[in-house]
Amino acid sequence: MSEAEQLAALAGIHELLEEEEIDYWLFGGWAVDFRAGVVTRAHDDLDLAVWQKDHERIAELLAADGWTHAPEAGGDGYTGYGRGRVRIELAFLARDETGRVYTPLRQGRGAWPDQAFDDDVAELLGVRPRLISLRALIADKSEAHDDAIVSAKDHADLATLSSSPR
Repeated sequence: MSEAEQLAALAGIHELLEEEEIDYWLFGGWAVDFRAGVVTRAHDDLDLAVWQKDHERIAELLAADGWTHAPEAGGDGYTGYGRGRVRIELAFLARDETGRVYTPLRQGRGAWPDQAFDDDVAELLGVRPRLISLRALIADKSEAHDDAIVSAKDHADLATLSSSPR
């Protein structure tokens, strides 16, 4: 799949969610590229963090825009959607009684760094999405993985972030 297809999809999703005043944050490999100001590698999908309470509204908007719900088997704390050759992954967010943000899991919670979800925005090839904070992105890319391919991508992404001016 082409970066142009993914960026066009991201631009469209940004418009859909912004029009409805639904918060979202790009994370993962594409967030690294937006921070770097250049596409550094091919991406399998677009990773977005959204409030779990907004999922039903988001699902309706995506369906109306031609997206099909396509969760991965065993997915926990997130779901996926596809349209053509583009896939998006929605990670769900909630707040506990102290205000700390987490991803609800079947057993427990997935932690996010404090202040991961501010108002960071970056532009790449005419697209301006909201991003998780640089600190949160570095923390996400620094996590250990059993999968060698994921580890290699994260290592390359960390190198990109360390040499990036943003």
